Amino acid sequence: MRILPPDQLVLDHVAARETAIVGRAVDWANVNSGSRHASGLAHVLALLEAEARRLPAEILRIHTQGSTTVGDDGAVRTEAHADALKIVARPDAPIQVVLTGHYDTVFPAESPFQKVMTRADGALNGPGIADMKGGISVLLAALEAFETHPDRARVGWTVLLSPDEEIGSPASAPLLAELGARGHVGMTYEPALSDGTLAGARKGSGNYHLIVTGKAAHAGRAFNEGANAVAGAAMIAARLHALNDQREGVTVNVAKISGGGALNVVADNAVVRFNVRVPDAQSSAWIAETVNQIATEPPFPGLTLDLHGGMTRAPKPMDASQTALFEAVRETGALLGQPIAWKPSGGVCEGNNLHAAGLPNIDTLGVLGGDIHSDREFAWPASFVERAQLSALILCKIASGEIDALKLKALRLETM
Repeated sequence: MRILPPDQLVLDHVAARETAIVGRAVDWANVNSGSRHASGLAHVLALLEAEARRLPAEILRIHTQGSTTVGDDGAVRTEAHADALKIVARPDAPIQVVLTGHYDTVFPAESPFQKVMTRADGALNGPGIADMKGGISVLLAALEAFETHPDRARVGWTVLLSPDEEIGSPASAPLLAELGARGHVGMTYEPALSDGTLAGARKGSGNYHLIVTGKAAHAGRAFNEGANAVAGAAMIAARLHALNDQREGVTVNVAKISGGGALNVVADNAVVRFNVRVPDAQSSAWIAETVNQIATEPPFPGLTLDLHGGMTRAPKPMDASQTALFEAVRETGALLGQPIAWKPSGGVCEGNNLHAAGLPNIDTLGVLGGDIHSDREFAWPASFVERAQLSALILCKIASGEIDALKLKALRLETM
């Protein structure tokens, strides 16, 4: 591969808009859009929708499904979620590229971390500037530039910007599955590491909520007439923790136990919340079966157990399609003087969903940064143009056939 004159014009288009590409990401990050902050999500969605109108594409707001949540009191409720934004160009083109991102962050409305600042070393420090409002700006910049390429008609593309990735994509998972099934190549805009390293193989993940119901009683007068749900929850938590090291690569993190009340009352309710990570499909089946078994065995009489949740993202191994795609991206990066490397990650993202649906994808095409999910989150400003140029050139090479999207898809289907 080499950079042809039409490709260079695309790259120049990106470079000429550097100030706008960085600036709009800062503007978006200055608006809180925690996953459950409805008004903040609505505000950011409106900003993204307005910016998407730069593209020659159909723009749609997609209503998302509700999801089930378990309160700390053990009550099961239905939670509504914000709309997703779908942007579609040339859906009948012979090659279809799926680009995804999320506009929610982990920072709730009441978080003190609300604004983007520039550090002494020049890095941008702010909520979601790397994860992933910077990535969304990179995504849109790449498409804006690609739409000037003479071979663009060969490639159709669909963008999905979701409101719930940080809580496991409960509402947008069906949308991701639908796009993954019909696309040929996926591009997702989680941040790369600060040195540009990509995430390669990813573990799968599951979130569980186990409701423990006991019987209340006076802790002094009638202790033996009660059944202590908090004590039962603690015993179950110990059983779950003991699953660690039983199978290579499988981890179980007991994150929270809630319930109970006054010290002189035998607790009649508790909730155990835990996350599991698995390296492959076999381990996923094992942990699901094991957790379900634990949830059928109250640790002592008088308790009932009710399990909610499950595996939310399947593992994403480096299969033949992933390996071929990463090598193509490495070669593309070399044309730009960007060394591309990758390594396994225990983290999960929409790339897991897309792969499970049959779509080979690179899921860390966003900005270079780090310390995400903390008030130290940062992104390097220079990486916005660099990464947008990388994505734009990938699209050019897909359009020219130098990256064979149809072959990549066929390789993925062979392993399903």
